[in-house]
Amino acid sequence: MTSRSKPQHRYRRMLRIAPACIVSAAMLGGCAQMQTFKRKVLGIHKPEVVTTTRPVAAKPPPAVSSEPVLPLKTIIARQLQVGHYAEGRKELRRYLQAHPEDRYARDLWRQLTVDPDKLLGKASKIHVVQAGESYGSLAARYLGSASRFLALARYNHAANPSVLQLGEKLRVPAKSPDAVKASIAAAPVENPSTPAVTESPSETPSAAAAPASEAPQDRAEALQRQSLALLHEGHKQQALDRLGQALTLDPKLKPSGNDAGTLRQQLLASYHERAIVLYRDQKLDPAIALWNRVLAIDPDYEPAIIYRARARELKDRLKQL
Repeated sequence: MTSRSKPQHRYRRMLRIAPACIVSAAMLGGCAQMQTFKRKVLGIHKPEVVTTTRPVAAKPPPAVSSEPVLPLKTIIARQLQVGHYAEGRKELRRYLQAHPEDRYARDLWRQLTVDPDKLLGKASKIHVVQAGESYGSLAARYLGSASRFLALARYNHAANPSVLQLGEKLRVPAKSPDAVKASIAAAPVENPSTPAVTESPSETPSAAAAPASEAPQDRAEALQRQSLALLHEGHKQQALDRLGQALTLDPKLKPSGNDAGTLRQQLLASYHERAIVLYRDQKLDPAIALWNRVLAIDPDYEPAIIYRARARELKDRLKQL
């Protein structure tokens, strides 16, 4: 084959191959178009890359107590007036969280949580209790308001503010009622909206001074021994107060001898007499609370059983009026 015929031969060969290439390309293009058509008809789409962010775990809402908030007058009658300070503090905190603008409740909270020496001052004088006097009437006289009974009761380490004995010697602030009022208003106070850490089992000074590891029963027995020592020294009223603190910690505390048994009966009689005065004044809730206290110590104390039933009956009748 000559050199001239070679290009012609190559050209003819390309013409033979070209249709096949065109057909192959058309088939490949047709396949691609067919795949696209199938995806559209069948609803098949290319997978899309979706980026997601992990949601940040939301903080759970604060737990809400299912217990109803007690009315303020109930907290005063059932807890504060009868010396149940720890329980009263718990209920008063819950009340103030629901009613933060209640000025009377906030004043009670201040009296209950602030050191009474900071509220009323360390300088004091002695007042001898006369017939018919109460912590409320004495608070009105020396502190400027009967509603400040709680501060005066804590100032005197009272285990039960509803009980005062004729002739009992009380500590009252030396400064004037106006100065006391200013001192109370200036005293720093814990915010009741702050969650409680740990409420102490009792707010009586003797119990608060006890070591944390000491069981309530052991502390109660120690207080009972102190009450007997005070009795033998001739300090009967202080002995009764100390025994009251012991029985606040442990109402089932057994008397340690005849003197302890006699002193206990005198204490129960004083509670009963005070409850009768409240009953006659139709202050039924604190009267019933006092008889409850008596019966927690001595379930067979018959006068308390009878009068508590009468008080409850009278309370029911008054509700129906």
